[in-house]
Amino acid sequence: MTSTRTDVLALGNAIVDVLASAEEDFLAAQKLTKGAMMLIDEERAEQLYAAMGPARIISGGSAANTIAGLASFGGKGAFIGKVRGDELGKLYRHDLTSLGVAFGTADATEGPATARSFIIVTPDGERTMNTYLGACQGLSAADVDAKAVEAADIVYLEGYLWDPPAAKDAFRKASEIAHKAGGRVAITLSDSFCVDRYRDEFVGLIRNRMVDLVFANEHELKSLYQTSDFDTALSWLRSENILAVVTRSEKGALAVTPDGIVEEPVFPVERVVDATGAGDLFAAGFLHGLTSGRETRDCLRLGALAAAEIISHVGARPDVSLKTLAGNEGLL
Repeated sequence: MTSTRTDVLALGNAIVDVLASAEEDFLAAQKLTKGAMMLIDEERAEQLYAAMGPARIISGGSAANTIAGLASFGGKGAFIGKVRGDELGKLYRHDLTSLGVAFGTADATEGPATARSFIIVTPDGERTMNTYLGACQGLSAADVDAKAVEAADIVYLEGYLWDPPAAKDAFRKASEIAHKAGGRVAITLSDSFCVDRYRDEFVGLIRNRMVDLVFANEHELKSLYQTSDFDTALSWLRSENILAVVTRSEKGALAVTPDGIVEEPVFPVERVVDATGAGDLFAAGFLHGLTSGRETRDCLRLGALAAAEIISHVGARPDVSLKTLAGNEGLL
């Protein structure tokens, strides 16, 4: 990676998405928890793939989706993640670098195959994910390019990285380097089941200021503070005195800032086709606004615009230029 300035450098699981549509009874037959992300082994991955209907194969991974969205807005992004040098790994690298994203992490030359997430989309647009982490789990502190981290205005980390143990060290190393260089660090909590697994550690990251900005959806926030009441969870979040963004599906989104709470509605869409990546793309819009020096409300609007585009089609990468969309709305 070069040391030229970068708006956002993301660390995340490099995962190829395998998407298929299915009815609710498929979830029941396969004993899948609707809306959840479950970790599976290679044997289960093969079994699930065989049971699925026709599938689309698209590069994904939460933080990588965010960086792809940032690039679509015209932002300068970079990515640190681990793939194997196999067919899916080559596809993944091509998809990301073709967007103008710097991706200098070396391929794994041995060990598990490139990661895959089998995503079942039900008629209501809800996605149920079963993820084989594969080569992702090889990401370690050795893969963190200090110069690339120092060159980034914001380092963005996905909560899913807390599953592979070595990735935690990469996360901490990147955070320390970024802060020493005067940069900011953001984290997305990824999903409520991820929060359930690592609640104390995530709260610790916030309270010891290893992160400066938190992205969460309503369910993740309630899980973080172990309450079923959103207002109670929001009150706890405000007491942390940290910049935070909370998405609430059709209720819109809000930002918790030192000056109070800023709320924005969703952009209307005719139909929710696939909710995969909605939070990832919301983060892309918000981060692009933040690194461009925009007001908080405009950052929320850019996030809402990106989320609306992504849920209107299958897949978690933009189908059209978000920069053009934002320009048409007078946001850029």
